[in-house]
Amino acid sequence: MDKKLYKMMDWARVEQIVYSEEDDPQGYLGAHFVKGGWMISAFIPGADKVSALVGDREYKMDMMDEEGFFSCLIRAVVKSKISYKFKVTKGKSTYIVEDPYRFRSAIDQKTLKAFNAGICYDIYEHLGAHVRKTDGVKGVNFAVWAPNAVRVSVVGDFNDWDGRCHQMRRLGDSGVFEIFIPNVREGDIYKYELKLKGGMVSLKADPYGYFAQLRPESASVVYDIDRYKWHDDEFVNSRAELNAKDKPFSVYEIYLGSFAKPDDGREFLNYTEIADRIIPYVKKMGYTHIELMPVMEHPFDESWGYQVIGLYAPTSRYGTCEDFMSFMDKMHENGIGVILDWVPAHFPRDIQGLSNFDGTCLYEHADPRRANHPDWGTLCFNYGRPEVSNYLIANALFWIKKYHADGIRMDAVASMLYLDYGRRGGDWVRNIYGGNENIEAEEMLKHLNSINKKMNTGALMIAEESTAWPKVTGDLDDEGLGFDYKWNMGWMNDFLGFIRLDPLYRRDHYGELTFSMIYAYSEKFILVFSHDEVVHGKSSLLSKMPGERDRKFANLRASLGFMYMHPGKKLLFMGQDIGEWDEWNEKRSVEWDLLQYEDHIRLNDYVRSLIELYKTTPALYELDNNVDGFEWINNISANETILVFLRKDTALNNILVVVNFADIDRTDYKIGVPFPGKYKEIFSSDDIAFGGRGVTNPRVKRSKADECDGREYSIRINVPALSVSAFSCTFFEPEELKYYHAPVKKRRKRKH
Repeated sequence: MDKKLYKMMDWARVEQIVYSEEDDPQGYLGAHFVKGGWMISAFIPGADKVSALVGDREYKMDMMDEEGFFSCLIRAVVKSKISYKFKVTKGKSTYIVEDPYRFRSAIDQKTLKAFNAGICYDIYEHLGAHVRKTDGVKGVNFAVWAPNAVRVSVVGDFNDWDGRCHQMRRLGDSGVFEIFIPNVREGDIYKYELKLKGGMVSLKADPYGYFAQLRPESASVVYDIDRYKWHDDEFVNSRAELNAKDKPFSVYEIYLGSFAKPDDGREFLNYTEIADRIIPYVKKMGYTHIELMPVMEHPFDESWGYQVIGLYAPTSRYGTCEDFMSFMDKMHENGIGVILDWVPAHFPRDIQGLSNFDGTCLYEHADPRRANHPDWGTLCFNYGRPEVSNYLIANALFWIKKYHADGIRMDAVASMLYLDYGRRGGDWVRNIYGGNENIEAEEMLKHLNSINKKMNTGALMIAEESTAWPKVTGDLDDEGLGFDYKWNMGWMNDFLGFIRLDPLYRRDHYGELTFSMIYAYSEKFILVFSHDEVVHGKSSLLSKMPGERDRKFANLRASLGFMYMHPGKKLLFMGQDIGEWDEWNEKRSVEWDLLQYEDHIRLNDYVRSLIELYKTTPALYELDNNVDGFEWINNISANETILVFLRKDTALNNILVVVNFADIDRTDYKIGVPFPGKYKEIFSSDDIAFGGRGVTNPRVKRSKADECDGREYSIRINVPALSVSAFSCTFFEPEELKYYHAPVKKRRKRKH
C-alpha cells in the first residue's frame, strides 16, 4: 500500500461512505487534485481488484477497505481535468465502468433557488430520471428532493438494489440529491433508497418518475418522454378557440379501464386500442371533448385513479408513455379535445409513495389534524411548503405541455379549501385568522391558474367544487380563484332529487327546477351527470327514473334535454347515452350490447340529435355566462310542472324551450312568446324517431295578440308528457304582421 496515500486518506469519510451515511460522496470519491497529484477513489462493493484507466495507462488502486473502497495517487503537477474509467474485477468477471462521481451537476443554482421558492414551473425537467449524454457518456441523471434524509441512493437491477453503490450528492441546502449514472438505460427500473435519521432505511418510488411498473410492482421506470413526434400542431394552436366560453362544450366522461374490454383474455386494452374504439363513437355522437378519469399511476384499481401515487406517470395498465401520447395525438387529429382529471387534494399512504418520504412529513402536514383526510383514509398535501406547491403546479402544467392536455379538471377542490372538510369539531385546526379556510391551498390554486393564463396554454382549469365558495371562476385580480369553469353540483343534486320523484309529487318540488337560475351567473358552470352519480348504489340514470320502461326512457330523454337547454356547458358519463340499466362498475365494459334493442338505439339517436342541435344553435351556448342569454317565460306553473324559457345568442336569435315534467299531455296549451312571429318546433324529445309517442307540433305556430305569461302575444301548442321541446322564433314579415297583429278585443282568463 502507498504509505503517502495512506496518510492522505480521510478515514472518517471513508467510513461514512462504506457505511452509506455520506450525503456528499462526490466530495471524496472520484478524482481530486491534492498535493502531489490526483487522488482517485472508488467504492465498488464486492470488488476484488480495481484499476484506474487514464488514457492508455492503467494504475492499480489500493484496497483501503475490504468492503470495496479503492484509491490510488497519480502523480502530476498540472491541475487540469482528468478523464478516466475503472477496470473492475469481481471473482472471475472483469469489466470496465465509468465513474459516476466524475460528472458535474446537471442542475444549476438558479433552478434550485426557484424550486425552493416554489416557482420552478418546469422542475420535472430537472428532478426525476432523465436520459442524457454527459461529457460524451450516455446514462441517466437522477435527482430527488429529500432534505431530511441522512443519505439517498439510487437502486435498481443495474446495481443489484445495493444502496451503497450509487450514493447521491446533496446539492447545498436545497434538499435535492443528485447523481449521473453512466450506462443506465431507458426501461431500467429503480427506486430511491433513503437512510433516515435513526438508521432506518426506506425505499421510495420517484415522485417525478415518468413511468412505473404495473401494479402490484411499484418501482419507477426510466423513460424518455421527449422522443415522440407529435402531429397535432394545428389542433393545439387552435385550442384556445375550441375552449372559448362562447363555443359549444359537450364532454363525454370516460374511464379508460372499462370503456371497452378486450376479448382475448387480457385485462385491459392498450391506450392506442382504446383510442380506436373511442374516436368513432365520440365523433358519431358529436361530443366536443372527452374527460378521462385519472390516468396518473395509482396502486389500487378500485380507486379509479383518484388515489394517485405517480403524478407524473401515465398508468402502465394501458401501455407506455408513448402509447398515451399517441392516444392524445389521435384525439386531436380527429378534432376531439381531452380533459384530464387531476387529484391535488390528497395522496395514498402506500409506503412506496410520498408518505413520510424522507422520514419526516415532507409532502404532508406533521399535524394529523391537517395531514389526515378522514373521508378517504389518505393524506393531504402541505400546500404552504413551496417545494410541495411547486410539485403540484408544475405537474398540472406538465400534462398540458408534455401530453398536450386541453384541460385539467381538479378533483375534490372543496376538500382543499376548507380546513374542516370531513372533520368533526376538535379534529381540525383553524387558520391564522380563526377561520376554516385553507389559505395555503387557496393561494396554490390561484398561483397555478395565474401561471396557466400567463403561459397562454389555451388549456382550461376546471374545479369540482361542491360548496358555495365565492368566485371560484372569478378573476384573479378580483379576489377570485381564477378557474375557467366550475362543476354545478347544486344543479345536479337538485335535479336528480327532483326527477326520481313520481310525477304526481313533482309539483311540490318545482322550486328545485328553477332554483339554479338564481345563481346561474355567479360562476361559469358545467352541468354534469358524472360517474359519481351512477355508482355505489346510486343506480344508472335510466334506472333512477320512475315508472314503467317506456316512462323511464321518456323521463331520461326529458332530463338530458333539459340539461342541454339549460345555461351551462355539459358533461355526461359513458354508458348513460345508451341507457344502461346497471350502475357503473369499473370491472365491466360499457354495455354496448344494449344497442341491439330498439329503445336503446332510439335513446342513443336522441342524444346524438340533441348534441347536434346544441352545437348548431348558438343560442344554446354562446351566452351561457351572460344574463342576456336567458329569459323566463313561465316559471310559476308548479301544478302543471311546466317550464317555458328563452335561450338567446348575440345575433338576437331566440330559441323557445318548453319543458313538461308531468306525466300528462297538454293539448292546445297557451304560452306567452317574446314577439309577434312564427314559432316552429325544431326538436321534441317525444318524437317517434326517439322512442316517443309523437305528440308534437308539425306545423308552424303563428302568434296572436292574446296575452299570456305577462306577454302580449301567445301561441297554442301540444306539450307532450315528460318532454322537452324547442322552437325557433322568427319575426313576422311586414305583410304577415298586418294580418296576425289584430289584437283580441276582450282578454280572457288563462285557459289551457
